[in-house]
Amino acid sequence: MRNSLWRTGAAFTLAAVTLAACAGQSSTNDTAASSGGSDTIKVGILHSLSGTMAISEVTVRDAELLAIEEINAAGGVLGKKLEPVVEDGASDWPTFAEKATKLIAQDKVATVFGGWTSASRKAMLPVFEKRKALLWYPVQYEGLESSPYIFYTGATTNQQIVPGLDYLKEKGKKKLFLVGSDYVFPRTANKIIKAYAAANGMEVLGEEYTPLGHTEYSTLVNKIVEAKPDAVFNTLNGDSNVAFFKQLKSAGISADQMPVMSVSVAEEEVRGIGVDNVAGHLVAWNYYQTTDTPANEKFVAAFKAKYGADKVTSDPMEAGYNAVYLWAEAVKKAGTSEVEAVKKAAGGVSLDRPEGEVTIDGDNQHVYKTARIGVVQPDGQIKEVWNSGEPIKPDPYLKTYSWAGGLV
Repeated sequence: MRNSLWRTGAAFTLAAVTLAACAGQSSTNDTAASSGGSDTIKVGILHSLSGTMAISEVTVRDAELLAIEEINAAGGVLGKKLEPVVEDGASDWPTFAEKATKLIAQDKVATVFGGWTSASRKAMLPVFEKRKALLWYPVQYEGLESSPYIFYTGATTNQQIVPGLDYLKEKGKKKLFLVGSDYVFPRTANKIIKAYAAANGMEVLGEEYTPLGHTEYSTLVNKIVEAKPDAVFNTLNGDSNVAFFKQLKSAGISADQMPVMSVSVAEEEVRGIGVDNVAGHLVAWNYYQTTDTPANEKFVAAFKAKYGADKVTSDPMEAGYNAVYLWAEAVKKAGTSEVEAVKKAAGGVSLDRPEGEVTIDGDNQHVYKTARIGVVQPDGQIKEVWNSGEPIKPDPYLKTYSWAGGLV
């Protein structure tokens, strides 16, 4: 498998990478990965519980804890209860590397579920590879990466961004304006979007980035108004979306005249943005709270019962929830929680989940997923308006697309 940690030219702090790499050099295979010696198996949960990304990541933690609670109630894994060790990445990439090292070396967890931004994942990647430990990463990302010590349970590019572009093209939206946060995911995603546009008769009229946590969008909104695109493709992350959509609406831009296609705005973010500011705009995901499956009905009911009737579910939460179950199933198949055995057993593991059937691709450790396009409704829920009909084989390097040949 290939590792693209150093391959991308996107904006990613060298300090975070250096710290992460150094943190991972002291030893290998420090996890308490065997299934013996205790009546519990420790697992790590590492998300931003504070800072600009907390708006998105707190509920992913909640969904992972729900999965652990359910698995324990059903008898645990290999006769052992799962014991979660929760850490806060604090929306800071070096902190993710430090906390990952702690979970592996000090807490000796069998695996870690965590991260959201690609910057946090890339900060953690050398830690997990040096220590030969497992990270289950639950959020859609820009692709062009695989690691033998990461399982990716969110969408890769051909399961979210490409279907989103296909949908815009089908609707006649040929002129795009790209807006993103200034780090690896948006910059790499927009590189892919530009390659797609060039090959599909679409034009990119503008490309703008702002720091995570940025809140002043009047100048950027004016640029969008002047450019007059058919649609905006939005890769902003975290609470910057609140300011962006509010200021877009204040400028008089409606979803009818200029829809925004977002790939990091789900039900939880809609609540933070304010439904009046985002209703009618488009999103691309693999799961919505409204997804019509028996497994989702149970998941939504269980989540609301645990965390409150007013809570909502979302794609990253569901992918995190799935990750715990997929890991547990691989452990059962392996007969141990030892890392190398779990890796070997994981390929082909398939489960019926809230989004539908998901299967781990043993070649790249991504998951087959159904693509779904939705429209934000006035009640804050998302109405599915298109889906791929069946789970899409993950293609993180876009090998099946001729227009993507120069991206890797």
